[in-house]
Amino acid sequence: MSGLRVYSTSVTGSREIKSQQSEVTRILDGKRIQYQLVDISQDNALRDEMRALAGNPKATPPQIVNGDQYCGHLGPLHSGDHPSPPLLQDYELFVEAVEQNTLQEFLKLA
Repeated sequence: MSGLRVYSTSVTGSREIKSQQSEVTRILDGKRIQYQLVDISQDNALRDEMRALAGNPKATPPQIVNGDQYCGHLGPLHSGDHPSPPLLQDYELFVEAVEQNTLQEFLKLA
């Protein structure tokens, strides 16, 4: 698969998920970044695909993928004997990329 895909769901009782999905698509639309919206509520195979690409069996929308490259946490969770810093949620990393003007890199478009 090629191109940017945003995995979302049209069926959720979570206000947080609804809000995050809306914010991601609003930002992408505002920056005129083309993407395909994939509704995982339509098929369990799509949910499983999203979770496999995210490398997290419990991942929830929104999740962003460019081709087969996951756009989320980067690098190893631990380095050597030192504990890793708290892992930011992928949505928080997206927001941070927007604020730091590194969205193109986050989305693997640059």
